[in-house]
Amino acid sequence: MRQVIQYQKTGDISVVDLPPPLLRPGYVLVQNVASVISAGTERTSIQTAQASLIGKARTRPDLVRQVLANVKREGVWATVQKVQNRLDNYKELGYSCAGKVIASDTAAFLPGDAVACAGTGYAVHAEIVAVPKNLVCKIPQGVSFEEAAFTTLGAIALQGVRQADVRVGENVAVIGLGLLGLLTVQLLKAAGCRVVGVDITDHHFALAQSLGCDACYLSGDDAGERIRSFTRGIGTDAVIITASTKSNQPLELALEVARKKSVIVIVGVVGMNVPRSPFYEKELHLTIACSYGPGRYDPLYEEFGIDYPIGYVRWTEQRNMQAFLDLVAQKKLAIAPLITHRFDIQDALQAYDLVTGKRKEPYIGILLQYPERSDHPRRYVPAKVKAGTVKTPIAIGFIGAGNFAQSYLLPPLKSAGVRLRGVATSRPVNAKAVSEKFGFEYAATDPQEILADPEVDAVFIASRHDSHAQYVIEALKNKKHVFVEKPLAINPEQLQEIAQLYDRVSAEGIVLMVGFNRRFSQAFRRIKQFLADVADPLTMLYRVQAGALSPDHWLLQPDQGGRIIGEACHFIDTMAFVAGASVRTVMAMTTAADRADIPSDEDTIVSLHFNNGSVGTLLYVATGSPATPKEFAEIFGGQKSAVMQNFARLQLLDRKRRTIKLDGSKGHKEEVQHFLNVLLGKEQPRFSFESFWNTTQVTFAIHQSLQTGQPVAIDAPGA
Repeated sequence: MRQVIQYQKTGDISVVDLPPPLLRPGYVLVQNVASVISAGTERTSIQTAQASLIGKARTRPDLVRQVLANVKREGVWATVQKVQNRLDNYKELGYSCAGKVIASDTAAFLPGDAVACAGTGYAVHAEIVAVPKNLVCKIPQGVSFEEAAFTTLGAIALQGVRQADVRVGENVAVIGLGLLGLLTVQLLKAAGCRVVGVDITDHHFALAQSLGCDACYLSGDDAGERIRSFTRGIGTDAVIITASTKSNQPLELALEVARKKSVIVIVGVVGMNVPRSPFYEKELHLTIACSYGPGRYDPLYEEFGIDYPIGYVRWTEQRNMQAFLDLVAQKKLAIAPLITHRFDIQDALQAYDLVTGKRKEPYIGILLQYPERSDHPRRYVPAKVKAGTVKTPIAIGFIGAGNFAQSYLLPPLKSAGVRLRGVATSRPVNAKAVSEKFGFEYAATDPQEILADPEVDAVFIASRHDSHAQYVIEALKNKKHVFVEKPLAINPEQLQEIAQLYDRVSAEGIVLMVGFNRRFSQAFRRIKQFLADVADPLTMLYRVQAGALSPDHWLLQPDQGGRIIGEACHFIDTMAFVAGASVRTVMAMTTAADRADIPSDEDTIVSLHFNNGSVGTLLYVATGSPATPKEFAEIFGGQKSAVMQNFARLQLLDRKRRTIKLDGSKGHKEEVQHFLNVLLGKEQPRFSFESFWNTTQVTFAIHQSLQTGQPVAIDAPGA
């Protein structure tokens, strides 16, 4: 499918032919007919990407804070790699489109339905889009696809009007008469308001007045007086700012014209250096409209399709979208006069020449059109890589390639010189970026392209946690070696199915490895060697300052298993490796049980009793200071002690003290190389399925212990 994408390092825009996205649970697959370029948002995206690193940092101070926090947790080099990987990627553009349903995982929409779609990363400029059901609306009779393509922008404007809470006959000023402003003017007139428009130019004044604006004024020294005259000296009952500028002037004008105790709503992106005195003197209410409405940025609503009860939240994103479409159908909103340009998707670069100013020509609404086409490729083949030119003993297929995989798994694979056969990711642009960056022969969005490829010898699985078990099972059934990032499974049923299948295929030499990398790190290999002659049971403490995740982080979504199953498994495996034994009994406690803002598996203390008498304590903390180094371990036994400090420093103590400086690496490179060496017959496995089973069972037992307050015994494989 043809799609518009932007390279993050340079801001360059291109139209490429990529494999289409797959239908996901709760999603709708749509063949686009038209999409709208949001000039302000997309121009800002281009300018940010074209800026230097310092320029990027100035525009996104929130991301700078994230980078600095990551430096404290993982070190400078790991952070630099993450930042570089994020920049060396592509971004989808667009968030408002309309087309026909071609497949659906919800009864609310059927193939053939005409629909409008919304959402960054969903309703993009592409021939086929996959959109969650709560961001899709049916198009009423009498509304064209071109009109419906404006639905997201219409919902944004409508949410601004709702935030203003206007009444019939009230005076409202709209500052900024671009596309959003002109939509806002029409919505206010449909609500029975008197509307005055303000802009820095008069380019759209005639159009605004034809759409119902009662008066239009240039922003300047006398704009405030003119607006007061328009309101008969009362002042505005509401001001809606739809301008896009770094200047503080729109807000200052709003302060000047607003009547006492009225509201100012910011819809556009403007300067917000708010003077105190006018707000204090008039007791004004300042609010920012959150995009399309309630549900925005809530993954439970947008991704999982959990709607808000209409009795409590009357106007959600989807309901705003539907209301806009209904107003268009009733001829209360005119969309056609807003369309100034139409471009075929193949000619999209000409449209962006308008947006960036390369082409000097006035515009308002810019549409991309999508001629119907059925010959969409299932694979993307990078121009720099030709199939069959890389000759190595092992051909690798890769499923899922986010920032972690690109930082820690793919670089050592590339360095090892293996044949990188194919990569599959859910996002077409990510598949393209990874295939080009690391030299894969092809990229796909369908994992079956990898799993069924007869040329793939081994499959690396680095997708989201809920999919790991499924892909492991399918790869083993296809007699392929498997390296799966932790966790191996997120529930006992998945683990049992994997165990039964692996018991059959392992006899044929099939290798299964889970990415418990810390046991391969220099730090813990040195500790293991140091304690090799200790016959007594060990006493171990592993403290992890994991840090708090934002509530909308994907790892906290209900279907991902949580942080104990998804991350704490690392530290359980590491202690089992050092002890040389399996966990026999688990007891867990948490301090988060009474905190609504902390998941119940964070701030957890776990006691582990091993079958050789060793004991271990895992202290997994999310509420400590971000300045605290992430990992700290102490191991005692046989008159020896070992202290590991965040993989940067290791102390080994017996009759003397030795301090070893480390490079901070956590064993990712070593575990990948070991897996390859096992496949090549160069090394015997330093892992076993029994250990993977035990560690995974322990994570399930931790949850059980937290629920019951009792210790939990761990079963042996097959029990």
